[in-house]
Amino acid sequence: STGSQLHGFMFSLLFDSENGPSPGRSPMDSQASPGLVLHPSFPQNQRRESFLYRSDSDYDMSPKTMSRNSSINSEGAVTHLQTHSVLASLRTVRSNFTILANVTTPTNKRSPMTSQPTVPQATLSEETYQQMARETLEELDWCLDQLETIQTHRSVSEMASNKFKRMLNRELSHLSEMSRSGNQVSEYISTTFLDKQNEVEIPSPTLREREKPMCHISGVKKLTHSSSLSNSTMPRFGVKTEQEDALARELDDLNKWGLNIFRVAEFSNNRPLSCIMFAIFQERDLLKTFRIPVDTFVTYVMTLEDHYHANVAYHNSLHAADVTQSTHVLLSTPALDAVFTDLEILAALFAAAIHDVDHPGVSNQFLINTNSELALMYNDESVLENHHLAVGFKLLHEENCDIFQNLSKRQRQSLRKLVIDMVLATDMSKHMSLLADLKTMVETKKVTSSGVLLLDHYTDRIQVLRNMVHCADLSNPTKPLAVYRQWTERIMEEFFRQGDKERERGMEISPMCDKHTASVEKSQVGFIDYIVHPLWETWGDLVHPDAQDILDTLEDNRDWYQSTIPQSPSPPPVGQEKDLSTCIDKFQFELTLEDNTQREQGRGEEDDRPTPNHVAQDCSQAEEEEKKEEEEEGMAEEENEDIIEEEGEMAMEEEEVEEEQEDELKAHLEARSAKERLRDTSPVEEEEELDSSSPAEDT
Repeated sequence: STGSQLHGFMFSLLFDSENGPSPGRSPMDSQASPGLVLHPSFPQNQRRESFLYRSDSDYDMSPKTMSRNSSINSEGAVTHLQTHSVLASLRTVRSNFTILANVTTPTNKRSPMTSQPTVPQATLSEETYQQMARETLEELDWCLDQLETIQTHRSVSEMASNKFKRMLNRELSHLSEMSRSGNQVSEYISTTFLDKQNEVEIPSPTLREREKPMCHISGVKKLTHSSSLSNSTMPRFGVKTEQEDALARELDDLNKWGLNIFRVAEFSNNRPLSCIMFAIFQERDLLKTFRIPVDTFVTYVMTLEDHYHANVAYHNSLHAADVTQSTHVLLSTPALDAVFTDLEILAALFAAAIHDVDHPGVSNQFLINTNSELALMYNDESVLENHHLAVGFKLLHEENCDIFQNLSKRQRQSLRKLVIDMVLATDMSKHMSLLADLKTMVETKKVTSSGVLLLDHYTDRIQVLRNMVHCADLSNPTKPLAVYRQWTERIMEEFFRQGDKERERGMEISPMCDKHTASVEKSQVGFIDYIVHPLWETWGDLVHPDAQDILDTLEDNRDWYQSTIPQSPSPPPVGQEKDLSTCIDKFQFELTLEDNTQREQGRGEEDDRPTPNHVAQDCSQAEEEEKKEEEEEGMAEEENEDIIEEEGEMAMEEEEVEEEQEDELKAHLEARSAKERLRDTSPVEEEEELDSSSPAEDT
């Protein structure tokens, strides 16, 4: 059933799962153009699925959202469901009509050779005939009702794009609520890959800017690459290098995914784009097919490469060479074998080569915010992409650079249209629309045809080519980890340079461009989860099973970056903070005592002999200085304690003297009172007492 074909995917919500795939043009039809055979099921359960496979219930499990009425009110789902259901019902009506009217229909695209033979009317009973007629009429009435309410003014791809954008926004809102770095990653993805119109206060252009002719294409430089090289003197790979053998070993992987373009640059005298273009055009025999003179080709590609900025960290000729080689491999995928013409292949490779030429290393939004000449020239719409196209085509007019000189006028026009469509599709703000177009085309063709994706219209063919170059442009996370990490370092360096420029100008720093707060690891995980994985997942459905190794590498790289995200330290439990501070104080006190003991043993040996304290050995110089200050404070405290102790001892001695004096005084008073009592009671005894008293007692 169709439901099993679309298992798990959100389109199962949008298409009727009770009807099987409708008959379409047979692959045996003599008029059928080359197409892609779409396999009915994929082993999706063996790999992590992207957010596109989630339903609305994954976001909100409330009874309201789970009700049928609520889902029917979903704008995109309703229209997709209505469209497919109407088509399925009309096919049922047509099939029933042929039986009721006893009409024999010829084999065509609506009745392929694989369809079931028509049941003759004579075999139907009167009751069965009447029941079929009523059911057919009810089906037809239902179709008319649906067509009256369906939103025919909107294309299916547009509605799918809006649906995907809503899903992505919900994902990003969850991400932004998790942490500060998650919020920054969310803002970066939203501002870069969603086509949002930001409100920008554009300053008035200066007088100097007003005087510039707007028709002038900036960035084109006069270069002298019109060499006198011929086929006999042409280097093996189109570039002069002393490491030709090492370069040859690297180019053995020209047709493989994961070619190390960094080593190609190293061995090609830093001419990766010229070398890759020359090798690919030789491999595909395009120079002979389109009668491109070798010296003209080498002159153009070297001129093109010189118009990439070597001081830009990421968007340079290395990136252009990588995208071109990736496009070359994708064009060769078995599922697309013999699908595209030689002219379309030429256009795709040319588009990949020029797609970032003269890139200044800043984003479109930066150019718009700074009132740049390019933003004014292209009215803030795909500013850089329009400029790349203008420079790429303008360079064809330079001396001995017209590599398309032997194409017919119609071929040149077709090639130019193809190239413009593909390069404009590299604008990352168009990402969700591209993804929705590709997903809609693949899923619709799966459901409404016999499993063959026919690319017999320009819109279908250019749609696949646009997404192909877009995939190649977003292919870094699908490459071997060592290569991927180098690309990550370069793109983050370019982002941080833009952030520095924004800081210097007093502008708000763009997401992921602040080197003080950006989380590289989290940005890559979010980039894969919400952008790269859904795109490559859809491409994998298109060319299944050719992209399975690529998807496996992507998942492995994602897991690696996830594992490198720094773990934030957990705060101490409530009630343990005092214990922790007490332990710290005790440790500092013990450390001070140990250092004091060392200082008493011999201060002259401290400079030459390492301290026996292992903590002190691991401390930095700043920490040692802090400890010295603590030690000095400890010594001062000990001196104060000694003084206090001496004062205390003197006070105790004084108190003992005072106590002795008090005791003697008490004894003297008691003796006097006793004598007074004797005098009162017996005068004789008193006289005897006086006579017996010694001179010492008198004294």
